[in-house]
Amino acid sequence: MVTYKYQLVFICCMANKDDFTSEQLQSLGKRFRQLRKDRGYTNYELFAFDNNIPRAQYGRYEKGEDLRFSSLLKVLKALNISLEEFFSEGFD
Repeated sequence: MVTYKYQLVFICCMANKDDFTSEQLQSLGKRFRQLRKDRGYTNYELFAFDNNIPRAQYGRYEKGEDLRFSSLLKVLKALNISLEEFFSEGFD
């Protein structure tokens, strides 16, 4: 019976973590979109093409799908923004 209680607590914690992760990925996507538009790109495909980032892959990032840290760095380099500047807005 004790094990069952801990399993429920673990499942609840995992659900909260997944919600948190989803929210943060959505924030990443919104921030990418905002910065791209601030740089004059109305179309994500043109931004990706001009910066040698696979267009479909970049489109997924703006939709809030998961990405690797190295991919984040590549996008930030294309946006000419540091990690600190990037995370200074849009994240709680």
